[in-house]
Amino acid sequence: MSVPATATGVPTGPETGPGTGTTKRRIPRWAWFAVLPVVLLLLAVLELVTGAGDLTSSGTVRATLIATMPIMLAGLGGLWSERAGVVNIGLEGMMILGTFGAGYFGYHYGAWAGVLGAFALGAVGGLLHAVATVLFGVDHIISGVAINIIALGAVQYLASLTFAGLPGGGSTQSPKIPDVPSLTIGPLSDFLGDVEQDDWFFVSQVASVLRALVTNLSVLVIISLLLLVLTWYVLWRTPFGLRLRSCGESPAAAESLGVDVIRYKFIAVLMSGGLAGLAGGFLAMVASSNYRDGQTGGRGYIGLAAMIFGNWRPGGLLMGSGLFGYTETLGLRQGGTSVHALLLAVAVLGLALAVLQVRRGQVRAGILIAVGAVVIGVVYFLIDEVPGDFTRMTPYVITLLVLAFASQRLRMPAADGQVYRRGSAG
Repeated sequence: MSVPATATGVPTGPETGPGTGTTKRRIPRWAWFAVLPVVLLLLAVLELVTGAGDLTSSGTVRATLIATMPIMLAGLGGLWSERAGVVNIGLEGMMILGTFGAGYFGYHYGAWAGVLGAFALGAVGGLLHAVATVLFGVDHIISGVAINIIALGAVQYLASLTFAGLPGGGSTQSPKIPDVPSLTIGPLSDFLGDVEQDDWFFVSQVASVLRALVTNLSVLVIISLLLLVLTWYVLWRTPFGLRLRSCGESPAAAESLGVDVIRYKFIAVLMSGGLAGLAGGFLAMVASSNYRDGQTGGRGYIGLAAMIFGNWRPGGLLMGSGLFGYTETLGLRQGGTSVHALLLAVAVLGLALAVLQVRRGQVRAGILIAVGAVVIGVVYFLIDEVPGDFTRMTPYVITLLVLAFASQRLRMPAADGQVYRRGSAG
């Protein structure tokens, strides 16, 4: 619920159209809870039509969760930073620091020390970014890119210094890290597995999702989802969150009302770095079993893209992260067969989007989308399996397409990326 600008002196966020004073139409809250059932229904239909058998299996859902969480945590870090007006391109470097923190502290002091070490080293990267951008006014993009480069070199040096000579370790990887605890509810998992194997339309798809949530579910996945909910509550339901978001909308107005803008920006960027570091720790401790050089694979940038796709809001961020994680999982599990089935879904959804664009009066955009959808549909019927090289490209292509289609409804914080000096309100 937004607060009138007359009460706060600052813009209230996506609900208010810039410069118009009008209220934009918002998605009803109940619609967010309908997303997963609708997606499951569409995938069930797709399995029925194409014969692809692994689109909604519990194994696919479990692997999707593991692929989604690092992207979501990195995007969540970007959300904290950018809501306070600081662009954080350095998420990738902070993730890299987190992978080393998990490897070093996890090996020497245990699994939970590895989690805390990943968060702490990521926060160190956030501190560097905050000092450069908030205190010294360095361009946010330049600072972020510099942190990515520094983190990569520093971690390679530290790894060769600390892991070389250890059992199973070396200059490019750490020894095995102790596992983070996982949860399994045996009887419920067995029952849901039986329902999944019965192959009942839609019912088995729901059972597979539920089974993935009660079978060997890492505690770190649960913590990650709780952090998403906590972020939403803190930023949108507390006075602290309103003040922090005001720093990203109109810092001069916020300062005129007594908000310590510099302090709030520092807190946001430190939290951003910690969450990105935790994302790197997740890669080292859950998605893998040790630190490895090059482990992040550009997921910090994908997390940033997922945050933009989500319109700088936690719910949309989760959807964007899940989309990338799901397409990545399909490419790894069944290669071109499952991705081939997705081509039909993309073609149909593209045609629906084209019709919607035409009805909105955007005829040229609608025609271009329709042509692309028809081409994808033709490719689906001409080939039986997507080649492996294109399968590995799928998550990135999907991300670019979604960002292109969603760009018309996006609204970044008004002062995002702007250099702010204390006393500007005067």
